[in-house]
Amino acid sequence: MNSLTIKIKRYDGEKTWYQSYILPYEKGRTILWSLTTIRETLDSTLVYTSACQHGICGSCAIKVNGKSFLACQTPLDKVIETFQTTELIYEPLANFTVIRDLAVAWEPKMAKMKKIKPWLIPTEEGSEEKGFLQSNEDFHKIASSTDCILCGICASECNQLHVNESNFLEPFIWNRAYRYAVDSRDKSPEAHVGPAYENELWKCLHCMACVTNCPKHIDLTEEISSLRKMSIRMGETKNQGARHAFAFFNDVKNNGHLNEMMLPIKTDGVIKTAATKLPFALRMIKTGKINPLERPKKVDGIEGVQKIYDYAEEVENK
Repeated sequence: MNSLTIKIKRYDGEKTWYQSYILPYEKGRTILWSLTTIRETLDSTLVYTSACQHGICGSCAIKVNGKSFLACQTPLDKVIETFQTTELIYEPLANFTVIRDLAVAWEPKMAKMKKIKPWLIPTEEGSEEKGFLQSNEDFHKIASSTDCILCGICASECNQLHVNESNFLEPFIWNRAYRYAVDSRDKSPEAHVGPAYENELWKCLHCMACVTNCPKHIDLTEEISSLRKMSIRMGETKNQGARHAFAFFNDVKNNGHLNEMMLPIKTDGVIKTAATKLPFALRMIKTGKINPLERPKKVDGIEGVQKIYDYAEEVENK
């Protein structure tokens, strides 16, 4: 392997095209090295963003062969091994407005971020003079969340954003809502959870794409699940997502398995289910997937399942 072929998606504000560059292969180099080398030795018009070069600022994230990476922290050798090719395609992050070439606009994302009030609403116990003391246990509740560097990779990989960008919030915004909602120094968790709920909180697909690709290994889907639980505690139980969750919860607790015949009705109600899912239900009946005449039976060992539920509830209430 003597050289790399790097094809970059260019954009000048009006038109888009792909431009190819040939670089000598050097072991141990990063994606950011290739971008810097191209701009300094081959094409000074190439536009991309970077700053710290140490995985702290998050500004250098791009897509390579359809996958999002933090350019300064990702070795080219890893990328070549992953895709089994020395021909790499560089593109700007998905689900962002492109300014030029690989540079994307963050202003629209920050406007959406403000919806969840990404700042502390301080408790009365703290003050500018005394500060805001926090126990080690309480700090660890937010430690992982505060590792977010706003690189945008989670948003680029988000499947729901791809089809619902106007209403659905970016995963890093859910992260900020969670981070302040669980902070012991914040007196109004509902000020962060409420706007999250109002902006499609239950539409997350739990596909784990954000978690899988996060360079800081933040468990974003677990944070979204926690926000959903908080919204339920706030009384938001009449929405489709909450009803679906309760249907799962109660079916498994009572019988040890789902009642697939009743699940859509419990989630959407009789009228909506009949209007939208009747043809699908008839096909399932025809193929033997469900039997409308069969009453759900409890699984063997249901008492053990219910003990697990009781234990989980006990831990949750501590």
